[in-house]
Amino acid sequence: MKGIKNLTLALVVLTVLSCNKENNVFPTDKRYWDINDYNKVVRELNYGYEKDDMLPTFDDPNTKIIVEKLTDKQNFNIVLEDNELGLKHRNEIAEKFFNEWKNMTTIYNVLDRKDQYLYEDEMLAVWHFGLELQLKYFKLGNEQVEESADDPNAPRVKSNINSNVNTLIKNYLIYLDEINNEDAFSEAGKSKLAQGIDNYFPKLINLYPESDFNAMKSKAELLSKKTNSEKIKVSLNNIIALIDSNYKKEKNEMQNH
Repeated sequence: MKGIKNLTLALVVLTVLSCNKENNVFPTDKRYWDINDYNKVVRELNYGYEKDDMLPTFDDPNTKIIVEKLTDKQNFNIVLEDNELGLKHRNEIAEKFFNEWKNMTTIYNVLDRKDQYLYEDEMLAVWHFGLELQLKYFKLGNEQVEESADDPNAPRVKSNINSNVNTLIKNYLIYLDEINNEDAFSEAGKSKLAQGIDNYFPKLINLYPESDFNAMKSKAELLSKKTNSEKIKVSLNNIIALIDSNYKKEKNEMQNH
């Protein structure tokens, strides 16, 4: 009986210690996570779990809140969309979130023994977090480039802004690369992959309608022929149509002038 009591006590202590660790590393009681929270949480998720340990998932009621907090876009929007804050400050916060997001992309990128994504929902949620973040980050960066220039219309300034936009477009193309891995997704995962295209790519194209999207169009055309998912195919074709529409609109405006 004494051994059983000691075992019970040990289990209670272990449970309490685990809860304390979760509260310390994962501040789930906070409404929004700041960059310091992300620094600790992302480090824990990347390095604090053994190889065979299950990471927090949307399906686990005990850890669901962690993934929801991790991928909550309001964590950065609450700062980046606050016009009462200075542009330089918001840009610095955006850059820090961007760096944390790059580290987040390695957390859930795990294949099982059948070469299926083990955490497809969580991985795509992290991707979608990053797609929206980059729209805000690069826009703020370009605004700061213009604000700090003597002449915002100077060729060098325009060149720097165009270079930043081209980098953003290239980053978005990396998301499309996941279509080459579509066999690693379930049908539900393919649908969420397509939703990412539907939700974020039109925002990018419409935000910079005069930019060069030829590489994106070419990639979308190739992937549209390759994919076996009708939902992904429709999403890609919609992007192609939007790019063509913007080019046609721009051409007509140039002719009218």
